[in-house]
Amino acid sequence: MTSIDKAAAALELLPEEMREPAVAYLLEQAEKYQALKPLVAEGIEDVEGGRVAEWDFGDFLRRARPAVK
Repeated sequence: MTSIDKAAAALELLPEEMREPAVAYLLEQAEKYQALKPLVAEGIEDVEGGRVAEWDFGDFLRRARPAVK
């Protein structure tokens, strides 16, 4: 049984009024995944290409707030 078959079978188990929201939720999640997938790949390429440096939060705060006298 494929994942699609399992999803269809699960939808059949739901009451009719719950099916449409369930399908809408799955579609929304799939669209988010499709939008994020190339961004994650880009980030991995940046890491592998040495274009990413570790972020020092303490240094960021020191530079964001000038010394108080």
